[in-house]
Amino acid sequence: MSDDLLSLASRCIRCGFCQDACPTYKLTASETASPRGRIRLMVSVTGEGKSLTPDLIHAMDLCLGCRACETACPSGVEYGRMLEIFRHRIEASSARPRVQHASKAGLIAMMERPAAFAASLKIAAGARRVSGNDPIPSPIVRAITGGKADQLLMPTADLPESTSPLPEISPASGKRRHTVAILPGCVMQVLYDRVHRATIRVLQKVGCDVLAPRALGCCGALDIHAGFLSSGLERARAFLRTLQTLDYDAFVVNSAGCGSTLTEYGDLLADDPVHSYEARTFAAKVVDISTFLDDHGPLSFTGRFERTVAYHHACHLAHGQRVVEPPRRLLEQVPGLRLVPLAESDLCCGSAGTYNITQPDMAKRLLDRKVDNILKTGAEIVAMGNPGCMAWIQTGLQERGSAVRIMHTVEIVDAAL
Repeated sequence: MSDDLLSLASRCIRCGFCQDACPTYKLTASETASPRGRIRLMVSVTGEGKSLTPDLIHAMDLCLGCRACETACPSGVEYGRMLEIFRHRIEASSARPRVQHASKAGLIAMMERPAAFAASLKIAAGARRVSGNDPIPSPIVRAITGGKADQLLMPTADLPESTSPLPEISPASGKRRHTVAILPGCVMQVLYDRVHRATIRVLQKVGCDVLAPRALGCCGALDIHAGFLSSGLERARAFLRTLQTLDYDAFVVNSAGCGSTLTEYGDLLADDPVHSYEARTFAAKVVDISTFLDDHGPLSFTGRFERTVAYHHACHLAHGQRVVEPPRRLLEQVPGLRLVPLAESDLCCGSAGTYNITQPDMAKRLLDRKVDNILKTGAEIVAMGNPGCMAWIQTGLQERGSAVRIMHTVEIVDAAL
């Protein structure tokens, strides 16, 4: 794994193009808060025997993993892959304080279990009502934030009432053209069941039988992005085993963070003697809902959506999967919709998985910048394709007392189709 990291790092020509794209460099102007600086730190440990010091670990923790640097890089440096490898090295060592390591692992484990995640959110919502939105002071929160619990702005979302499970098979409306599978997932399943149901309805209307296997667990994205590579790969293997009995043409995803990891299963499991071929075959079938609809259009809309809409590019969609134009093309097709430009639309909002909890100060600064840009557009709705962005940006808008709504791109399509 060390050789892999050094090989990946060797492609960096230290040109600095990544700095203009990096959110943390934009806000700090610090070399160690840039991709170029972080690559140098990774090499100093991996190839030169330097120690994993607290300052070095902080520099890596401060990275959002947004991968905007990859889009900007003229040399094709796979920074996201390097970051995952190096974060795994940190978490597998004893360099991080044990309580912080265990708390971080526990947070991710909770989010990957829908029942536990839903229960935790309800408890947190109740505590906020009692405390008047003050942060919840607990040893776990203090450990996760590195003692910065007073800076924590908890993400909010309108928790749905208990809903029935998604149907495992939803037949096409009219003639069947394709059979597709979708990912129930973890965060999306709990916070945005309505997005799943909109996804199913839209896919049915374009001629798809839709499979939503209830046995399909977490894809491992949160683990892998946070540095818990071993547990993330175990989840990936279990995920593939569950899909072995299903026959489908495409695996359609409406969560950018999950989709980014799923498209990389082939690389992540390339050395696995049992799952490598299966992982490559599966990854080739993974497609974001916006790309799938764009590829199978034009859509036949029967209604109108008379709203002014801005579009936020989720990092793991725009940079992780290089899906930029399909969502905008879909929105431009919707009758009545007025699409307005959003400044810095591809700049990270600060959500970044669990980043808004583990790095509350930087996350809040990025959120404020995103909300400032949104409020300047005059939009009534901001569309996007990732649940973490949806919950976090909604939090920022609510904090400002704004009536601007957050919607997933597929919800808007569903409303007019």
